[in-house]
Amino acid sequence: MLPWIIPVARRLFGQYDGFAFFIFIFYYRDTPNRAQILNHERIHFWQQVELLFLGHWVLYLLFYAWYRIIGLTHDCAYRAIPFEREAYRYEHDLSYLEGRKIFAWLYPK
Repeated sequence: MLPWIIPVARRLFGQYDGFAFFIFIFYYRDTPNRAQILNHERIHFWQQVELLFLGHWVLYLLFYAWYRIIGLTHDCAYRAIPFEREAYRYEHDLSYLEGRKIFAWLYPK
């Protein structure tokens, strides 16, 4: 069943506890908040599916680049990306994906 969940021994990119890429979710196996991290990454997985993976990655990079160009720091630019806003807003709601509307990242509450 997709996505495939893969535990890893170290934090990803030095600081992240999870990362969704294509049909895989990688997560730091020693993270204290596994359910929350996996929910966050599952939200990203479905965002990627909606945009046929490549579209998501291109938009993600464009959003990030735009926010950096207008002067936001790395952390602020990362948190401002609409995909991240949706994932952070609902990562604690473990039933969110059951009723999530398609392209929910476009119309934040």
